[in-house]
Amino acid sequence: MSRRDSGDFAMSSTLQAEAPPRPDRKLPMSALLALSTAVFITSLTETLPAGVLPGMSADLGVSESATGQTVTIYAIGTALTAIPLTAATSGWRRKRLLLTAMAGFAVANTVTAVSSNYLLTMGARFVAGVAAGLAWALLAGYARRMAPVHLQGRAIAIAMAGIPIALSLGVPAGTFVGQVLGWQAAFWIMTGLTVVLLAWITAAVPDYPGQTAQGRPPMLRALAVPGVTPVLFVTLVFVLAHTILYAYVAAFLDRIGMGGSTDLVLLVFGIASLASIWIVGAQINRHLRALTIAATVLVGAAAAGLALLSGSPAAVYLTAALWGLGWGGVPTLLQTAAGDAGGESADAAQAMLVTLWNVAMAGGGVVGGVLLDALGPMALPWSVPVLAIPVLLVVLAARAHAFPSHRPSLTP
Repeated sequence: MSRRDSGDFAMSSTLQAEAPPRPDRKLPMSALLALSTAVFITSLTETLPAGVLPGMSADLGVSESATGQTVTIYAIGTALTAIPLTAATSGWRRKRLLLTAMAGFAVANTVTAVSSNYLLTMGARFVAGVAAGLAWALLAGYARRMAPVHLQGRAIAIAMAGIPIALSLGVPAGTFVGQVLGWQAAFWIMTGLTVVLLAWITAAVPDYPGQTAQGRPPMLRALAVPGVTPVLFVTLVFVLAHTILYAYVAAFLDRIGMGGSTDLVLLVFGIASLASIWIVGAQINRHLRALTIAATVLVGAAAAGLALLSGSPAAVYLTAALWGLGWGGVPTLLQTAAGDAGGESADAAQAMLVTLWNVAMAGGGVVGGVLLDALGPMALPWSVPVLAIPVLLVVLAARAHAFPSHRPSLTP
């Protein structure tokens, strides 16, 4: 997640002296793809149980709803530990911290694969969430730090491409593996991929120092930095809106008679998300504000379109594409905004963003479930434009610091 001047994600004057960015320097693609793979692993580890739920539930001897809480406990692990662990490890060498976080995934997925005990599995999933908190507070800023200023947005977009790939391709692939070879095989494959990634990081990803104790601002000081609070508010409400619909999109599609096409609808969403990441990566350095406004409008309008045009399958696919086009670049936009606004407190701002992101994901599951039970599936898409309105108002109002017309790191 992104940074501007210090800490995990910054280039303070000391670090600039160590490794001054060259305007003509190209992006280190091998290193960035390694980070993208790490993002893929964190995202897929979180969501994989949803694709193998029946078999996993049967082997653990609990209900499917109880097995579904393996996703919730992952988010709780991230939300509870991202801020304190980011503070505790801020002085670590960056590669050491990244390797430690990814090793945590290897251990957690291995335990999940061999466990037949529900409580042990829940413990392993909590550990995976803790590792995710460390990784998410590091990855985008790491990508930013490896790139020259004029390519930082593109570097973050490349690293974040692992999110839609995990959701649109990874989960269906994991589900297929689970059906053919058993759900344990899917988690073993995740462990194997992580071991390969550890070697890849060791060989290709550069190392950077952490912060000294003297240069480490208090975590809560970030809330007083102009621009940080609006970015955090937008993160909380935007992710909440998206998750309410995404978590229960299968129930919505089933209600309109397209339950058998859920995988195709999500594939369209995922492909559009990849296109969104490419567009954001190409334009974010000059148009962060405009892109954030466009993303908010697109997601809100697409959700309203799903509700209004649900009788037409073609319209459903079109609105799913618009939804993905709006959403895919949102992680990059918010991470970059947090890094730019945070300045010397960027590491703290990012840790708070990670925490609120996971709180919003967990909250989206709860709120979506309440809406589904109380009002039915058609209430789900309408909740998105309702929540998008305050998001849009805050983005429009926060033009001085949080979502400026010109990124401060690029202003002469």
